[in-house]
Amino acid sequence: MKKNDSGKVMREELFTILRSPHVSEKATRLADKHRQFVFEVALPSNKETIKQAVEMLFEVKVAHVRVVNVKPKQKRFGTMMGQRKKWKKAYVTLQEGHDINFAGNQ
Repeated sequence: MKKNDSGKVMREELFTILRSPHVSEKATRLADKHRQFVFEVALPSNKETIKQAVEMLFEVKVAHVRVVNVKPKQKRFGTMMGQRKKWKKAYVTLQEGHDINFAGNQ
């Protein structure tokens, strides 16, 4: 990742860190109860760059970030064995009074 003189990741790089929000029953429950949001993130990213990306893109304050490396699942393709790609998941907890609305204003 490219960094500027102050050691922060460049603004253009922050747009590539967050891949997509991870939507599941668990993620919805965490968002409603604990203000935790789950994102699929780029493999080379770390907690600090994920925090910077969320704060810049959604204009919120992040309390802390937890990162999970999801191992690839083994799959069978006929007689051939293969596996899915590995990916990284980030649990982002927001500070009190901040929220992310993916549905937009309605």
